[in-house]
Amino acid sequence: MQRYFISQKVEVAEPFLIDGNDFHHISRVMRMKVGDRVFVVDGSETAFVAELTNLTAESAELCAVEKLAESSELPVQISIASGLPKGDKLELIVQKATELGAYAFFPFAAERSISKWEAKKVHKKLERLEKIAKEAAEQSHRTHIPTISFADSLTTLMATFKEYDYVLCAYEESAREYETKTLALTFEKMQPGEKLLVLFGPEGGFSENEVARLVGKVKLAGLGPRILRTETAPLYCLGAASYYFELR
Repeated sequence: MQRYFISQKVEVAEPFLIDGNDFHHISRVMRMKVGDRVFVVDGSETAFVAELTNLTAESAELCAVEKLAESSELPVQISIASGLPKGDKLELIVQKATELGAYAFFPFAAERSISKWEAKKVHKKLERLEKIAKEAAEQSHRTHIPTISFADSLTTLMATFKEYDYVLCAYEESAREYETKTLALTFEKMQPGEKLLVLFGPEGGFSENEVARLVGKVKLAGLGPRILRTETAPLYCLGAASYYFELR
């Protein structure tokens, strides 16, 4: 069944409305009829089975018929900070990392980022990424849509570190030195509900100056013996987390 996110809180047997783009998707794309059922995730990130009870010219009325107890979320919150990459790589990261369970994204302007975000275009770029995250969350049956916040510098990003239980930096020199323990040991320490932020550099990696600023504030981590592309590394990290926390 199709999944939709709504901002209001839902209760079983109570009707609610869906309008806007999701209503267009229900009526025009999916061509649903009264009696059809969908998954709905409400403002409290609770999932329900809901039945379509009425269609008007501007909205769809549904009624929640069953609350779903199971969760598709990782038991820990893993947020991804990506140094701005070239082209549409950030869109790929957001889409695929959302499917893999990322909790939030922090694109940031790194010293070696070739891509630059003009201040007047940041809002539109974030809107585009938020749309991608929402669609990926729907497709992968998430109950949480990752938030996306732009950091205009490493300094701005570092100010958020205090909000996390653990902060790692995926560093290619650590990979070259075959450092393979930090990520696994971090997973071993983490308890359900704890928060991890992982930093990834752009195509050219982190500069020596950035690494010097991060040392002592984060742990440098290798991601296996191979050097991964900037768009591959976050997916590797989340895949490892999924195996450790969900599949063992």
